[in-house]
Amino acid sequence: MTTDESMYAAVERFLGTRARMPRVLALGEALHGDAAFPRLRDELLRGLVAHAGCRCVTLESDCLAGRLVDDHVRGGDGPLDEVMAEGFSHGFGALPANRALVAWLTAHNGTRPPAEQVRFAGFDAPMENSDRSGAHSPRAALRLLHAFLTARGATVPYPWSRIEALLGDDGRWSDPRATMDHAYSVGDTADARELRVITDDLGWLLASGAPHLGVGAPAEALREAELAARTAAGLLAYHAVLARTDRRERLARCTGIRDAMMAANLDALAAREQGRGPVLAFAHNLHLRRRPTRTRFGDMDVEWSPAGAHLARTHGPGYVVLATAIGSAPHLGIGAPPANTLEGLLAATTSAPRLVTAAELAGLVAEAGELVPRGSEYPSYFPLDPGAPDDYDAVLFLPRLDPPGAAAGAAWRPLPRTRSREASRPSA
Repeated sequence: MTTDESMYAAVERFLGTRARMPRVLALGEALHGDAAFPRLRDELLRGLVAHAGCRCVTLESDCLAGRLVDDHVRGGDGPLDEVMAEGFSHGFGALPANRALVAWLTAHNGTRPPAEQVRFAGFDAPMENSDRSGAHSPRAALRLLHAFLTARGATVPYPWSRIEALLGDDGRWSDPRATMDHAYSVGDTADARELRVITDDLGWLLASGAPHLGVGAPAEALREAELAARTAAGLLAYHAVLARTDRRERLARCTGIRDAMMAANLDALAAREQGRGPVLAFAHNLHLRRRPTRTRFGDMDVEWSPAGAHLARTHGPGYVVLATAIGSAPHLGIGAPPANTLEGLLAATTSAPRLVTAAELAGLVAEAGELVPRGSEYPSYFPLDPGAPDDYDAVLFLPRLDPPGAAAGAAWRPLPRTRSREASRPSA
């Protein structure tokens, strides 16, 4: 049995201790950019597809752009290079592991009927919380929403020419300087305020008319229109907040809006997949935790409710999240964890990768006494919070990350099997 197959077996055994299969099974990565985490994701996905009926994998990537990837893996004929460049956000399309995922989905789906194919989705909003990349214009979302309504014969009181005039140049919306400086935001201009009224009106036109607007239309078309309505409204709310003068409030509310949009997209995917296996969601640990997230932007500490907190509220035990944690990653400049940190405590208990349940983790923390948060100088690495051992249902601990191409590490240490689990077990 390979290391990755042993990892899936450990997760399978963990899920077997629960009364029901989750509707959303989330796998968090401790940091972005290292090949180890998407490799674990892909092996977990293959196991879930084979044994738990999973038919959807979704990533922390642009929800609108992800439709291009989904079309490709279900038989679309677009060039792969174009799909990778335009179907992912945050630069994730350049990662070899994501290219391998797309290739596997395409090959898998090519031998199966549509009902058995595995769908791809992005669940992130089309935005970034940084001074390097800003939020998108709402143009694409509004165009999709407006086109659906007019095609279905709805009485739309706003011609597209009026909306397009209000939008203006997309560059004024996506200026990354607006993240830190309200003076560069267009979110509170007269045009933006009118667009928010129009978007709200179009959203309610869709919501109130959905039962008859969807008659005779492909179910996917209505879902995409609903996605467009959520995205357009969220983007305009986000841009409005960027126009506020208080930096702390601006950052806290923007990150909160983004994660609320993530949660809404995951809710919609879970509803679409109801009656099948779980949706496998892959994102940074910070977006998936159950408690409020606090992080530092420059000289400020900012707190917001992550997507996981929303999902825990709406899905209860139907939302299960597995975080990943690391001991050391020398190739990334991350040394061995101090003994009085949660990662140091885990490193002292095992030299092999291991899945640790929240209950086990809480017991270790209680025995250890006071622990301190681990520091990090790697940009996207956020260590575990020692004050919240129950933030995740379980933690996949990797004592050491090796650079790409290095030999595989020691085998996983799976949990003992406590009961059998049938793949057809209902979702929570």
